[in-house]
Amino acid sequence: MADLKINLAGIQSPNPFWLASAPPTNSGYQVQRAFEAGWGGAVWKTLGDPILNVSSRFAAVSFNGQRVAGFNNIELISDRPLDVNLKEIYETKKRFPDHAIIASLMVEPKQEKWHEIVKRVEDVGVDGLELNFGCPHGMAERGMGAASGQVPELVERQTYWVKEAATTPVIVKLTPNITDVTATAEAAVRGGADAISLINTINSLAGVDIDTWNTVPHVGGKGAHGGYCGPAVKPIALHMVGECARNPHITVPISGIGGISNWQNTVEFMLMGATGVQVCTAAMHHGFSIVEDMIEGLSNYLDDRGIASVMDLVGKSVEKYSDWGDLDLNYKVVARINQETCIHCNKCHIACEDTSHQCIDLLKDEKGASYVKVREEDCVGCNLCSIVCPVDDAIDMIELPTGLPPMTWNERQAAVNLSAAQPDVIGK
Repeated sequence: MADLKINLAGIQSPNPFWLASAPPTNSGYQVQRAFEAGWGGAVWKTLGDPILNVSSRFAAVSFNGQRVAGFNNIELISDRPLDVNLKEIYETKKRFPDHAIIASLMVEPKQEKWHEIVKRVEDVGVDGLELNFGCPHGMAERGMGAASGQVPELVERQTYWVKEAATTPVIVKLTPNITDVTATAEAAVRGGADAISLINTINSLAGVDIDTWNTVPHVGGKGAHGGYCGPAVKPIALHMVGECARNPHITVPISGIGGISNWQNTVEFMLMGATGVQVCTAAMHHGFSIVEDMIEGLSNYLDDRGIASVMDLVGKSVEKYSDWGDLDLNYKVVARINQETCIHCNKCHIACEDTSHQCIDLLKDEKGASYVKVREEDCVGCNLCSIVCPVDDAIDMIELPTGLPPMTWNERQAAVNLSAAQPDVIGK
């Protein structure tokens, strides 16, 4: 059986599945139940100065029959007394010494505030600290959370302050509400971060009730933007993890967060550079027991591929993630329809005819039956037909040899520039 243990910047965990700092990690009771279910670690709901929450707090976006495709919240950090949280962290760590407990922290951007809370939290035996520079609502209006996380200088300075006092590994949690997440990731590294985690939630408004005209959610008829997470944000999170993993200036491990709902998502994030993952929405939707399937699925996947340790997955796809200008312009794929599998719904024809390249013909055979066929010479390989097709394997994307050597846009432009600069040399 494959080894599922991970080591993230010195933080040991029996498996890569951690609960993210969120409602599921609000109390010792919950975290202990999660560990009993099989979760390898938990990032305790963010600790800081006392706050007041509002009611209601959550909203969800459902799509095409899927419940909770996206999740929105306007909840703040822990509203429970710090002393109570610290007592429960101590008791939970004592009961589960082999599981990772990370304290998420958020205080004002003042050196003495960070030093004080770091010392208090480390005294109860946490395995690491996670600095919450990502919360997009409520706390940001007070100069914390994303308000700090959107300014590289503040990320670097506050990380440095924490490292002055910390004796355990420091993870910096990054906001996605920024033009370039690598700018703040690099700042965290300069400040001495031992790891980064991303992404935090995305600025969002879940919806508007068209009967009452209230926002969703609303608090007594008024609403505010909140943080968006869940399956819908996974592509955004995976991209940002990949951007950090391939950046040569970001030399620390990554904890991947954002829409992770099953073991397959976990494999994707780890291949794209994450050492482990954090889960929130899926646990809120289905309960702590989902980790059982995640552990079993990941273990079977590794065994089937002959991979001895889950750590062997980390970063294996990063070299395949590049910029558009480095893609081969001479690589060609075309769509090919399997007539034996096709159910003749004609969705591929409609999509191609109306919104793509008009290269799927609607034809009739010798018996007068309708069928669709791709004119491969006109197909640009956009994948749209295979995406809208409701039947698996009815449309394949087939690689066609072009007889041309690989050539990227960057290489093409370099040749064009050289030709313009040295026309006589190129001409010869």
